[in-house]
Amino acid sequence: MLDRSQLLILLNTIFATALVTANVLAGKVVAFGDNFVIPAAVVTYAFTFLITDIIHEKYGKEQARRTIIFGFIAQVFASIMILIGYYLPVAPFAPEQQEAYETLLGQNWRFVIASMAAYLASQFLDVYVFSKLKKLTNSRFKWLRNNVSTASSQFVDTTIFITIAFAGVVPELWIMIVSQYLIKLAIAVIDTPIFYLLTRKDRQ
Repeated sequence: MLDRSQLLILLNTIFATALVTANVLAGKVVAFGDNFVIPAAVVTYAFTFLITDIIHEKYGKEQARRTIIFGFIAQVFASIMILIGYYLPVAPFAPEQQEAYETLLGQNWRFVIASMAAYLASQFLDVYVFSKLKKLTNSRFKWLRNNVSTASSQFVDTTIFITIAFAGVVPELWIMIVSQYLIKLAIAVIDTPIFYLLTRKDRQ
């Protein structure tokens, strides 16, 4: 069984991994039917808000903010490493590897900027709203602060990211914004029992 410090390390590791993975997946647009269009990264990224809420509940506001900063550093580091890999000379006997690398990991800097701007704005908003609701409710109604903070921050995240990343490229951006936001709301509701499970010792 993990102690508190080990759990915090694990949560931060999963958080950073989810962020980096989401950035890799962000360039793929997935369509379910004619009107439900979302980036492939939506599910992976949505869980980062659950993790910051768990850290906030168990370890406090300042630790949650540190997690966000560490996550941002991880994104920057991953982007730099991917860029270095892009410019390293490919082996002459496997030229097709460069094309595969570009397809899978090629840095679309519009996506990178969109992701980082949306990330910073939404994650710090999540911490702010979560903290305010915790004080207003006297640390009761954990489901309320978990879901309201996530719902508000995910709306900001979705709007900023899709506007910067896909404006002028994808027609009818509002369809992608609404589609992605609805999925994030569904995930927020589904992960509420997980939030309770991992913060049960903090119940007032």
